[in-house]
Amino acid sequence: MMKRCGLCGLMAGLFLFIQTGMVQAQNSTFGLGDVENMARELAAKPFVDNIGQVPDILKTISYDDWRDIRFAQEKSLWREDKLPFELQFFHPGLFYDRTVAINVVDQGVPKRLAFDTSAFNYGRNKFAEQLSADMGYAGFRIHSAINKKSYLDEFLVFLGASYFRAVGKGHHYGLSARGLAIDTAEPTGEEFPFFKEFWIVKPGKKDKSVTIYALLDSRRVTGAYKFEATPGGETAIDVESVLFLREPVARLGIAPLTSMFIFGENSNPRLNDDFRPEVHDSDGLMARFENEEWVWRPLHNPKTLAVNAFSAPNIRGMGLMQRDTDFNNYLDLEARYEQRPSAWIEPKEDWGPGRLHLVQIPSPEEIHDNIVSFWSPDTIPSPGKPVSYAYRIRWCSPQRVALPDGQVVFTRTSKGKLDNSRLFVLEFQGGKLEDLPDDAALDSNVWIGTGGKLLEKRVYKNTVNGNWRLVFEVEPDGTSPLAMVLPDKRPFIEMRANLQHGLTPLTETWTYAIKF
Repeated sequence: MMKRCGLCGLMAGLFLFIQTGMVQAQNSTFGLGDVENMARELAAKPFVDNIGQVPDILKTISYDDWRDIRFAQEKSLWREDKLPFELQFFHPGLFYDRTVAINVVDQGVPKRLAFDTSAFNYGRNKFAEQLSADMGYAGFRIHSAINKKSYLDEFLVFLGASYFRAVGKGHHYGLSARGLAIDTAEPTGEEFPFFKEFWIVKPGKKDKSVTIYALLDSRRVTGAYKFEATPGGETAIDVESVLFLREPVARLGIAPLTSMFIFGENSNPRLNDDFRPEVHDSDGLMARFENEEWVWRPLHNPKTLAVNAFSAPNIRGMGLMQRDTDFNNYLDLEARYEQRPSAWIEPKEDWGPGRLHLVQIPSPEEIHDNIVSFWSPDTIPSPGKPVSYAYRIRWCSPQRVALPDGQVVFTRTSKGKLDNSRLFVLEFQGGKLEDLPDDAALDSNVWIGTGGKLLEKRVYKNTVNGNWRLVFEVEPDGTSPLAMVLPDKRPFIEMRANLQHGLTPLTETWTYAIKF
């Protein structure tokens, strides 16, 4: 990006600094408004991709060579200042062929950090002297004391496009968030916006939060972001964003989450040829809607792309959750899937009409993120017109998101009594269910969408663990127009279910889709 000439004035005490295409006064505090101005100016110009900043010698190294480049812990920014946070950086190369500019804001004034080879140990690699101070970093991570006061743990990472992820106390990294999703699962293909520049505010010695500003760019959208991250038992990130469109888009994905689900309790373990009963970073999509209905959608690894959308005007909450936190259901001593965090998103104001999207992509391996969720507004702003969204992401244990009613404990399915039917076994616990006698007259509300038929259902108490069990069986009815013409191309059949006492719902609403 081109720099403008600095200005000098005669007003006493006023000094102006050149900073990333803008003039910054020393006696003013850098903030979101400054980044918003950059995003607005950037949106008025043609898109210029900055891929190519990484020298070829870094693009062609092997995975093992790139892993042999390690940040020198003693070079952590702010370590000598004894602050509650420390900042470390990622080296570009291999998959990370786009660098980002990183600035530190100290007493309101931003200063660009030059790339420093002395901050890394290069191991077997011998090319450090060929790297320029103007190259930039691939990303950064922030450390703070979340597990014990004497040690600063890594709790937040920004690395790759607009991806970031966080953990709270006792968690291992799992799912990721993104700044924005553009045309996800659209026939025209997805566009991946990226954070091209960051401004990290130097914290004070008693600060419990760290503030990060970011400038987002892509072919059709620019954006200004503020992240205020507060680590602890759960790590909360308050997000403010202002978006500007260069060109029209089909779908804006707000507050997107990306996770992995290969198989779980609702899968046939015999087909996976794996000693582990379950492999996933998240096991369901949870949502709280404007009418105060809570919905639980178990994830699955489909054979073909599965895209679902739920009407969600003024959505109150949404997230990809890891409800199952029992090690015995994973048995993986390295991955520790039972310690992966859930991510729960709460809008800070009404977002208006929109839809909650869930995209599930077939995947054979756990190294791929194949689950995406996001909220999309029904009305996309015109190019040049700003639109703002503010929300909080809580990286936490699922128990920290309290439901007012009972919740689904597990979803299991198997062959039914008929050759082409499926049996579903759900168990619920919590809420008002805990106060009911074993012989309570509970009913279930089971809805089967187009293409399916409910054969039977029953509700009873599981006297072993105290849960309430719902069992029902479904078969295809062949009424779907597509199924009637092409039986092998049957669509997914949507289902919904909950438990109720009379007309009073006692649980969240379980939703699922099956393809016979």
